[in-house]
Amino acid sequence: MKNVFFPDENVTSDDLYFVCYMIERVARQLKQPNRYVVNRMGRKALAEKLSVANVLHCENPLAVASDWIDEFALEKGTHDVSRVNPELVEEIPTALQMGKVYARLILSTLTPEEEYPDAILRVYNDAICDVLDDYNGSAYYEPSYYITKAYYQGNFN
Repeated sequence: MKNVFFPDENVTSDDLYFVCYMIERVARQLKQPNRYVVNRMGRKALAEKLSVANVLHCENPLAVASDWIDEFALEKGTHDVSRVNPELVEEIPTALQMGKVYARLILSTLTPEEEYPDAILRVYNDAICDVLDDYNGSAYYEPSYYITKAYYQGNFN
């Protein structure tokens, strides 16, 4: 994907990883599902954030999250991914870890004619995300190839 501000530059997989991390961080902070954040941002804003990710990753992530919340008028919700059964889960994955899970899934399912913003919207709006984000299960710990296979199958069975 070409950078929307500097067409001679490409958006990298590291830029995608940063944006996925920030989506996760903002969603957790607001207690909203990830799809809420990406849908409120939309394709154009996702393309812009991907294009400036190489600069934003140097900023304080709390400040970046706060800016995104204000810019996209994101509201608090009640979807708390940290509410887990302590008998099943000792430690939930970090926003960085889940950013990596989603970035890998996006990259492994990216079609030749698709750009990162479209793939972000496609993946985060898929039902498989409900399974990945349920930390009472272990889907998020599965190897990337297995998560990709589950995405195409529509389940982890």
